[in-house]
Amino acid sequence: MTANVAGYLLQLLAGRWLGVAGYSEFASLLAVQLLCAVPALAMQNVVAREVVRGASLSAVRAMQWRCAALVAAVAVVLIPVVAGVLHVGVWAAAGALGAAPALVILSGEQGILQGSNRFRQLAVVLAMAGTARVAPALVALALGGGAAGALWAGAAGIIAAAALAARIARAIPTSADTPARRPAIGVLPVLRAVQVQAALMALSSADLIVVRIVLDDVDASRYSLGTIATKIAFWLPQAVGVVLYPRMAQPAHSSRAIRDALSVLSVIGIVAVLGAAVAAPLAPLFAGQDYAPIQGLLWMFALHGAILAVLQGALLSAIAVERTALAAVTWVGLALEVVLMLAFARSIGTLIGTAVSVAAVTTTIVAVVVLRTAARVTPREPVTA
Repeated sequence: MTANVAGYLLQLLAGRWLGVAGYSEFASLLAVQLLCAVPALAMQNVVAREVVRGASLSAVRAMQWRCAALVAAVAVVLIPVVAGVLHVGVWAAAGALGAAPALVILSGEQGILQGSNRFRQLAVVLAMAGTARVAPALVALALGGGAAGALWAGAAGIIAAAALAARIARAIPTSADTPARRPAIGVLPVLRAVQVQAALMALSSADLIVVRIVLDDVDASRYSLGTIATKIAFWLPQAVGVVLYPRMAQPAHSSRAIRDALSVLSVIGIVAVLGAAVAAPLAPLFAGQDYAPIQGLLWMFALHGAILAVLQGALLSAIAVERTALAAVTWVGLALEVVLMLAFARSIGTLIGTAVSVAAVTTTIVAVVVLRTAARVTPREPVTA
């Protein structure tokens, strides 16, 4: 909650300080940064699963450093591509991509804590990381550093958070680090998890990129600020997956953990949508009157996030039992969403309506497959990818 609130505060203040004409650049680069965090999210899930299964911490950390080096190389190549596609400065694009390797290391240490059921320490790391990322960015914005300055300041905070997380994780003894189990862990399991997380993050962020193509700067900024409600509904129940994921990775408890996760996520989503509908009239007070035209649509933005949160829970279970081919459904949904938006969406309402519709269909298909598959798995069955 602390990390999420810090992130929402950054976007709210950025929307006010950068203005309705300048916020869309910052929001689009944050969306790119989120996509670049996909390897980090996958790393945490794979590390937690391997720790649950008894992998040594030395092998786990060797894997995360190899992945961080690979991510750094890819980020360097993508900087001019992002700058050209989004029509932003190279320095700003580099700031958005620069934090990606540190995020991989940070998430790897979080995965060790998660897989070891050290949730108190994990909570400290998550809160610390969220604050370290946001506080320097806010200072940069307040000093007039603009989008590029804020992104670089946030990247510096993430690097510091990764170093502190490593110290916290190394100070905790775990039974997983035993001399009997020190096999090397390859990058391939992470790559399989990456494509699952990439599908989810792309589906949750594609609208923020398309909006700069189909709408003018003012409406694009309004839409971008509306997606704060999407992010709140999406990330609010993140702890559900974090806590239940180690049980999902154990065949004896997987089916029950998946059902529990999807049920709780659905209930929290309903509450989030109702909360957005009730609180909508307050939005212009916090973000400014320029954003008043979208207050009647905030419940739809929240509905989008709530649906994606259920999809995230279903895809987490697929990673836990190594059935990652299910992500193909999400990739198809992403392609359909982008095509429909580019072809027909010319207003804020049609954009968010398209996003909600595609997310709902995709989530329904994935959830049904996950629940049926989990019901057939027993503790004695081998789990295959």
